[in-house]
Formats: sequence, structure tokens, C-alpha cells
Amino acid sequence: MSKVNQTFLTAIDVGSAKTCALVAEVTDAGLKYLGHGICESRGSRKGVIIDLEKAVASVQKAVEQAEDLAGAPVERAVIGIAGAHIRGLNSQGGITFGARAREISREDIRASVDRARAMALPPDRQILHLLPQEFILDEQSGVQDPLGMMATKLEARVHIVTASSSATQNVVTAVNKGGVQVDDTIFEALADADAVLRSDERELGVCLVDIGAGSTDLIIIEEGAVVHTACIPIGGDHFTNDVAVGLRTPLQDAEKIKKSFGNAIVTRIPETNEIEVPSVGDRPSRLMPQRQLGEILEPRARELFEIMRDHLRQSGVFDLLNAGFVLTGGGAKLNGMLEMAEQVLRKPIRYGLPMPISKIPAALVDAEYTTVIGSVLYAYRARQLRPMNDNGLASRLKAIFARRDA
Repeated sequence: MSKVNQTFLTAIDVGSAKTCALVAEVTDAGLKYLGHGICESRGSRKGVIIDLEKAVASVQKAVEQAEDLAGAPVERAVIGIAGAHIRGLNSQGGITFGARAREISREDIRASVDRARAMALPPDRQILHLLPQEFILDEQSGVQDPLGMMATKLEARVHIVTASSSATQNVVTAVNKGGVQVDDTIFEALADADAVLRSDERELGVCLVDIGAGSTDLIIIEEGAVVHTACIPIGGDHFTNDVAVGLRTPLQDAEKIKKSFGNAIVTRIPETNEIEVPSVGDRPSRLMPQRQLGEILEPRARELFEIMRDHLRQSGVFDLLNAGFVLTGGGAKLNGMLEMAEQVLRKPIRYGLPMPISKIPAALVDAEYTTVIGSVLYAYRARQLRPMNDNGLASRLKAIFARRDA
């Protein structure tokens, strides 16, 4: 492996709206920003590649921009995986040692986790992450690390994140064909959690909500462990499409109008305000009440949070959220989204910005770039702990859930 590969970390986020590449250097003081590239996504929708050639071109363009700023080639990267094909489930399994208690070894821990993960998956499903929640020793629950403890029986409770094998492989293929080798794949909401959640939120119970262009990803962490993951197939593009249809304006103009004048709460818009709306074709632009835009966006925002609330209640995890919800992603930037979330969810809500790394431009410390920054942090934490246990499982999990004061 070249010296560049040893000291650099690169993350690539192939999103529905944009493709981002971020290059950071591993230093004695931590991560240092080196460069980034951003370009409009072509060929990806709702977390799935729909045109490989266009997706490859987007990856190449973003990587070339990042290489120019970093002053070094990008050869390897970690990539984010998201979309409606993501599924999360909890499982439990264990091993029995016999009538007499004995000391638990690292091999015993691995064996108990393997029993917990032993389940039949459909042919087109793969395990993206295996995340231990707790260990149980002779009916004593809540054990975080049983190594060296005594027991006659060891059980593991785990959360398993699965993804469509074909959808995941198509993203990997797009990045590979773009000239970059994929080192790891990360569920994007897990990367987001690494970038924005605080240690007290992780303990009390929190739902991180990443409102992307194509979908909204959820991850719930309680007592430091992932207990639920899900995806809601509504994202910022659905808001934009509603605006385009409702105002009879081209999609590109609908996106600009949404960002500049949109609000998820109609009553927050003055009644007398008007906006200029481009027409389809060669027709002249029109002046329309700004509240008409709000009347289009508010029902969609309310629907998103109502579906989220109902899903979490049906899954039995809504009452775990003592720290409430953290909203991130580009879709969370729409004016009024936090207020609408509070109205529907009736829980504490805050806006989540990614934790900045050294020398990163201020413009990148934005909810739109939470995933790509979180992916670099995830990879850095995993690399830090890998030498302690090169067999991977324990070190990667500890990397993900390492406590951070915030």
C-alpha cells in the first residue's frame, strides 16, 4: 500500500441530488481536511443506480475536483449506502459452556455473535452491519464487554442492517469504474450518527433523521447501542416535484423556489408576499402568492413526520426517544421543518450539523454534507482501533460507538 493510502482517508457519497468526495489526512492530532469535490448526481435515484454510465461520470468529476484540491490521487474510499432497500432487524443468540462457569474468551464472544447473526436471508440481501446491543451472562443483561467474566451461558443481542446486494454492488461498481477502489460500505445514517450525535443523546435515546433528496433514513440509538434502523421513501425531491406540479414550473426552477422561498408552515409566510414563478415552455413568468408555495410544502412535510411517527410507534421504539429527534440532511434545511416536526412528533427536536474536522471550509459544515463527513469520521475511528483487534468485528463496533464528549 502506498504512503498516500496509509495517511489519507476518502469518503464518497453518491446521492440522488449530488455526488460528494471528501479527502482527509490522518495526522498525530487527528483528521485534517485536504480537499473535496461536489457535482450534480446523474444516474442515481433514491439510493439506487439507474444509469451506471452517468453515475460513473459523476463520481469521476467529484473525485477529480477533490484530487485537484488535495494535490494527491484518490485511489481508495469508503462509500455510503442508503435508500428504501435498507432493512434493520434485531436478533439474539448464544452459547452454553456447561454446568460449571468458566472465563469468557474473545472467541466465545465471536461465537455468541455468530449465533445471533445466524438467520436465513433472501438471496438478494446482504448484511451491511452487525451491531451488538448487549451481552447476557446467565440471565444478567446489560453487559457491554464480557471478556474475562465468568458464566455458564453467554448470549448476544445484535442489530443487523441489511441491504439489497444488487443495489449495493451497483454503487460499488460505479465507484470502481470511476477509478476508485471501495474499502468499505457504510449505512449512511450510521455515518451521520458519528458526525452529529452527542454522547448524552446516545444514552438517553435519540432518533437521527437524515432527510436526503430521494429518501429519509432513520437510526435510533439508546444506551449507546443501535436498536432500530429504517428508511422512509420520501425525500427532498418529493417536495420539489410537488412544487413543480403545483406551480406549473420546471423542476430546476421548482428546486430554487423551494430553497429560496419555501416554508413548511404556511402561517409563517406573510399574506402579502409574492414570488416570481417561471412558466413551462416559452410562456412568461408569473407573480404568485408565496403562501401558495407553503400550501404545497406543508402537507408533504406533515405527511413525512406522520409516517415517521406511525412507523416508530408500530416498531415499539417511539417511547425510547427521551432525547427526541435530530434532523440533518439537505431536506432538513427547509424553513419550518423543525417546527413541523415538533408539532407532529411532540418530542424535543434539534438541527444536526456535522462535527467539523481540522481546516475544513466553513461551507462544508452543513447538513447537506453530514454523510460524507460522517463517513470519514467512521473510517478514521475504525482505522484507529483496528490494530487492537485485526480480526475486525470488535474493533469496528467499538469505533462506531466510541463515546465523544459534546
